[in-house]
Amino acid sequence: MSEQNNGQQPPEKKEKKSLSLNVVSNKEHKGFGAGTIDLSDVACVMIDNGEAYIDVGAMHAKSKIERGIKFGTNKEDVPNGRLCWIVWVAVDRGEEGAYYAGATACPMLIDTEARRGWKILAQHVNNLDYAIKRRYILDELGADEKRALKSLLVAHNPEWWDRSPDKLKDALNV
Repeated sequence: MSEQNNGQQPPEKKEKKSLSLNVVSNKEHKGFGAGTIDLSDVACVMIDNGEAYIDVGAMHAKSKIERGIKFGTNKEDVPNGRLCWIVWVAVDRGEEGAYYAGATACPMLIDTEARRGWKILAQHVNNLDYAIKRRYILDELGADEKRALKSLLVAHNPEWWDRSPDKLKDALNV
């Protein structure tokens, strides 16, 4: 028995719908993916020993300094930990072009030798959300960390830095 098409078109392939992180909203749902956000506009900046660098693994708690570390919520469990920071940086596009639209910092203690660490996961999640919502929370950073973050942001894209709001520039001026 041979297959014949009988003049029919082959079935259309359905476009695969991508899943994104769903954000709870009070807006009415309008179909698949409504209320989702795109995390591709968020960068993870790590600040360790006065050096700032982008580490995409931090989005899933798998940054270079987090790998192999068992984290807890009790600071006393990490007496020899060094202070490290993760800074969530959101990028947005305005009429003139892209700019750094949000930045929030979260502390961590890391003891590499003991393979122990301290961080408050809820703070990391909330600060990621605040960066996406275009807020700047950088008050806890010390002068060295602020200088390192500013240097990285300027070096990464000077035009984005120039277009960024004064609130960010003021927060990082030391």
